[in-house]
Amino acid sequence: MKRHACWLLLLPAVFVGLMPARAAEDKTWEQTVDKAVAYMRKTQAKDGSWGAKQSPGITGIVVTGLLRTGRVNSKDPMIDKALGYIESLVNPKAGHIAGKDPKAQLQNYVTCVNVLALVAAERPAYKAVIKDASTFLRKLQWDEGEGKDTKSDFYGGAGYDSKSRPDLSNTQMFLDALIAAGVPRDDPAFKKAMMFVSRCQNLDSENNRLPWAKKINDGSFIYTAANGGVTKVDDNADPEKGLPGYGSMTYAGIKSLIYCGVSKKDDRIQKALAWLRSNYTVEENPGMPPPRRHWGLFYYYHTMAKCLDVLGEDVFVDAKGVKHNWRAEITAALAKHQRDDGSWRNDADRWMEGNPLLVTGYSLMTLGYTRPRK
Repeated sequence: MKRHACWLLLLPAVFVGLMPARAAEDKTWEQTVDKAVAYMRKTQAKDGSWGAKQSPGITGIVVTGLLRTGRVNSKDPMIDKALGYIESLVNPKAGHIAGKDPKAQLQNYVTCVNVLALVAAERPAYKAVIKDASTFLRKLQWDEGEGKDTKSDFYGGAGYDSKSRPDLSNTQMFLDALIAAGVPRDDPAFKKAMMFVSRCQNLDSENNRLPWAKKINDGSFIYTAANGGVTKVDDNADPEKGLPGYGSMTYAGIKSLIYCGVSKKDDRIQKALAWLRSNYTVEENPGMPPPRRHWGLFYYYHTMAKCLDVLGEDVFVDAKGVKHNWRAEITAALAKHQRDDGSWRNDADRWMEGNPLLVTGYSLMTLGYTRPRK
């Protein structure tokens, strides 16, 4: 009895010790989000968009991020105006959400992010538009309709359109949109996508017999398996010697496999997780060489956060056994990088990350997943 009494006396002290840390995490998250929201209010164009001249998809990213934080809702005048802009991009005839006469290369990505935004808005009026968009997206997937069979390294992937070679970045967005739109998990699109995603992994197995997969064989993911394989780690990487994987694509690969119905116990996911545990960081896009360590950093943050959220791991244990409160760590990293006006910009200006509107949108999407758990 005395031993139990001692533990009971210690419990209040434990909780008191935890409370200041949690309160600080909550405050950091709230302040970071609120500064970003204020920045978006100041930079919204008259037509409700953000960065429309650069890409009609930036607004969808921003709206999704704003709504996911829960600090604003779809009735907010800023959001209402932005949704009006997205509505103007709906093409009823084609079924996509990329404008009346969009560049073909924008149809998949822009439609995907706008589906995410309309789903996040939770307006019944968007139900038909979202359904049409999911039907359109599935038509873009590389399969028999494009003359590809299951032996092709294009099969099951999604590119910028039905003619662009597929890649894991576009494919993960494609799957994000289908999941958000409520497409049933037994839809053939998921089984096809699983084949493509599996072939983007450095893992020699029955799921990937491409010759480069066994060269490194560390479980990481590359940018695309198509056309013999491409990695962004090295523009001149030789498939004969191996194609190194990197962080953003490895998180994208895990998340995509789970969406496609692959068990978390599957060797593909376990090997990828082992690579991530050995390369855990919120300081850079791991796997990239030093000159490229910050390439796609904010895209990496979002993919990392969404993947870990999908995995359901509140604490991520690295290869050394260190436990990481990844939500707090990513939030702290974003707070450190945030500029005085509330925005973010990647000085390693690659893949449009020199655009503060896009990068602030990515950051808000990320913060939607790093919200402190109560």
